[in-house]
Amino acid sequence: MRASRLLSLLLLLQARGRLTAQQLADELDVSIRTVYRDVESLSAAGVPLYGEAGHEGGYRLVDGYRTRLTGLTSEEAEALFLSGLPGPAADLGLGGVLATVQLKLTAALPEELRDRAGRIQQRFHLDTSNWYDAAGPTPHLAGVVRAVWDQRRIRMRYRRWAEPREVDRTLDPYGVVLKSGRWYLLAGGTETAARQGTPGSAARTYRVSQILDLEVLDEPAARPEGFDLAEQWGSYLAEFDRRRVQGEAVLLVTPELLARLPHLLEPSLARAARAGAGPPGSDGRIRVAIPLESTAHTASLVLRLGAEAEVVSPPGLRRAVGDAVRTLADTYARRPPELP
Repeated sequence: MRASRLLSLLLLLQARGRLTAQQLADELDVSIRTVYRDVESLSAAGVPLYGEAGHEGGYRLVDGYRTRLTGLTSEEAEALFLSGLPGPAADLGLGGVLATVQLKLTAALPEELRDRAGRIQQRFHLDTSNWYDAAGPTPHLAGVVRAVWDQRRIRMRYRRWAEPREVDRTLDPYGVVLKSGRWYLLAGGTETAARQGTPGSAARTYRVSQILDLEVLDEPAARPEGFDLAEQWGSYLAEFDRRRVQGEAVLLVTPELLARLPHLLEPSLARAARAGAGPPGSDGRIRVAIPLESTAHTASLVLRLGAEAEVVSPPGLRRAVGDAVRTLADTYARRPPELP
C-alpha cells in the first residue's frame, strides 16, 4: 500500500510539476505528516526532488527527471476501459485503481500532450445519470461483479414486478450493464433456459437494485460459447420495445406543442410523433401517431400535454383521458379543503 502511494506521489509530481504538501495530501487522501514522510523516503531512495519555501513554494522534481515506473498492472489495464466513467468505476470498486491508471498514462506522455490531456479533462465530462432521477442503492453490486469476473454461480432472492413478488434464483452470471444510471445483470440458468426453450444459453435481465439477498457459490458458472454482452443487451432492448408497444395512438396537436414534444415526452415517442406528422388541418392542428403501451400509461402521457392535444383513437384511450379530465374538473369545482 505504501509503495503504491509513493509511486502515486512521484507520478503526481512528474505529471503536474510543483505541488504543495497540502495538494499532495488532498490528492492521496492522507495527512500532511504522511506526505512529509513519503517525500523523505523518496529522497533517501535517490529520487531528485526538492522543496521550495514560501507562498508559491511546494515540492517538485529536478527538471528533466522522468520515472520509468509507468507500466500497468493487469487490474489497472482492466480499469482503463472505464476511464471515461469515474462514477461507475467507483461503483465497481475500481475508483482508486482508475486514478492510478490515469496518473501513469499522464506521466508517460510528453509535456505538450500532458497539457492537452489536462485541458480535455477540464472541458469534457460524461454524466451517465438521468435528470431528476437518483438511482437506487445497489448493495449487492460488488458481489455480482465478483461473480461475473470469477465466473462463479450465484444464488439470489429477487424482487420482481409480477406475482409472486419475491423469488429465488440460481444463475450463471454473464455480465453487467449500466443503463441511465442503473445497473443490470444478464444471467442464465436451468430455470431461465427451460422457460425460453434454449437450454444452456438463454439469458434474462435483472435489475441489480432489486436483488434482496445474494450468495456467490463455489461452483463454476457456465457461459454460452460466443456470448456477446453488447449484442445480447441490444436484443433485450429491442424485445422490450416490442413487448411494451400494444398499438398506436392518434392525436391532434397544435404546431407549438409538436415543437415542444421532445421536452415533454421520452425521445422515442417524440421522434415517432414528428416523423409521421402531416400538414396542419383546417383547424390548424396536426395529426400525429405515437406508440401505445398500456391505456393507463399513455393516458397519463397525454394528460401531460394539456389542452393542446386531443386523442382521436383508439376509443378506449380517448375515454380514459376524458374520464380523467372530468374527475379533475369535479375536484377543482369543489370548495378547496381547509388547511391546518
